Amino acid sequence: MKVQNITNIEGFFKTVDACKGKIELVTGEGDRLNLKSKLSQYVSMANIFSNGEIPELEIIAYEKEDVDRMIEFMMNN
Repeated sequence: MKVQNITNIEGFFKTVDACKGKIELVTGEGDRLNLKSKLSQYVSMANIFSNGEIPELEIIAYEKEDVDRMIEFMMNN
């Protein structure tokens, strides 16, 4: 799924942390980074945004409840 215009970075990571299954970030090169890993969160986000906003990400959630959780976050934030 593609997510766009994330301005609540802290809320985004809290949502990722609350997910039960694996959540991956797909890089522009096609690599997949495990967003449940704090190291991956810091490294990937430092490279993706510099002005406090994430314009667009492609993420993969493997559990339906996690997909629903991410969609709810995007609709309410």
